[in-house]
Amino acid sequence: MTAAFAGAAERHGFDPARLAAIDRLLKDRYIVTGKLPNAQLLIARDGETVHFSHQGLAREGGAPIDETSLFRIASMTKPITSVAFMMLVEQGLVALDTPVHHVLPAFKGIGVYNGGGAGVPFAAKPTAEPMRMIDLLRHTSGLTYGFQNRSNVDAAYREGKIENWHGNLDLDGFVAALGALPLEFSPGTAWNYSVATDVLGAVVERVSGVTLDTFFTTRIFVPLKMDDTGFQVPADKTDRLTDCYTVAPGKGRTMLDRGEKSAWSRPPTLLSGGGGLVSTALDYQRFCQMCLNGGELDGARILGRKTLELMTQNHLPGGADLTTMSRSMFSEATNAGTGFGLGFAVTIDPVRSMMPGSKGEYYWGGMFSTAFFIDPVERLSMVFMTQVSPSSLYPIRRELKTMIYAAMT
Repeated sequence: MTAAFAGAAERHGFDPARLAAIDRLLKDRYIVTGKLPNAQLLIARDGETVHFSHQGLAREGGAPIDETSLFRIASMTKPITSVAFMMLVEQGLVALDTPVHHVLPAFKGIGVYNGGGAGVPFAAKPTAEPMRMIDLLRHTSGLTYGFQNRSNVDAAYREGKIENWHGNLDLDGFVAALGALPLEFSPGTAWNYSVATDVLGAVVERVSGVTLDTFFTTRIFVPLKMDDTGFQVPADKTDRLTDCYTVAPGKGRTMLDRGEKSAWSRPPTLLSGGGGLVSTALDYQRFCQMCLNGGELDGARILGRKTLELMTQNHLPGGADLTTMSRSMFSEATNAGTGFGLGFAVTIDPVRSMMPGSKGEYYWGGMFSTAFFIDPVERLSMVFMTQVSPSSLYPIRRELKTMIYAAMT
């Protein structure tokens, strides 16, 4: 950490020595051991960066990462898609209680799984209530992800390759394929991490009349000066794209996507509002700061203050948390006290979460172990970048959050 950041840290109520200890943990526990290829940590308070560190190599045998390095942010795309949708709500073009099939007719008459699969035609029963836009935002839609490997429905997702960004389906074809399959549960009755935000991206396209990448660029990225964020890395920036790895049982860390030959250097067929973006820590921090500012940054108004307040409250039915409503992922005890808003997880009870923090902080992460959180009470945000999947490998997000709050004076 430079002397300039040390001074900013002290001005904004941080102990520079304790912040430096976070970098040592990242180095000793994750970089030196080879668990992570690299680690980039940006912490800001009151709109000023108080810590920005870079460790590890951008590419195998290459140069170290730096502030220009590009990372696949995966599900950190979801809050951006959710903001895009809420911009349309503010325009009066759609509402949270709008049935999804009013915008996407392929979902009209979609039912709930009631038997079948593995070569046997699906049987379905009617939903108790129609799927509404709020169900897409808070993951109570009944949709799922193929990689969950837990049901006949997600097996059908895999068989149809409907989540393949470089496959045969564009967003319209993706929606049509989902509409032909049953839901795992009736919308609003449970929580399941899913392709719901990809469907929300299709809604943004239909309602706005422009493609999702065009909407993002013109309505969010250009106003916020997020110049390095997009679904495809242009040719003049591919040298900045980091390598991406995965860890498989018995095989250790292996290359998943080389930066120099990356799939993200090609235009995707399916624009994934649930996980398709590449960005930098500095760009994503601008998005976080816009949220902390109540929807505005440097004179660019993206959302209204009350809209952000609505998005960052718990919207799970009955005030429930993830441990009680989740059907599979994120049902662990560590998610006690965590609700879900309109595109973000929301801390509703720090005591039950067993972690330092504030009621009302909101956050999410990506499958390649990237993460962010925003604490409106402390006027604090964090962006963490690396490139290894799955994100459940190590408790690094909890470690970072605990140490960041421990560094506050």
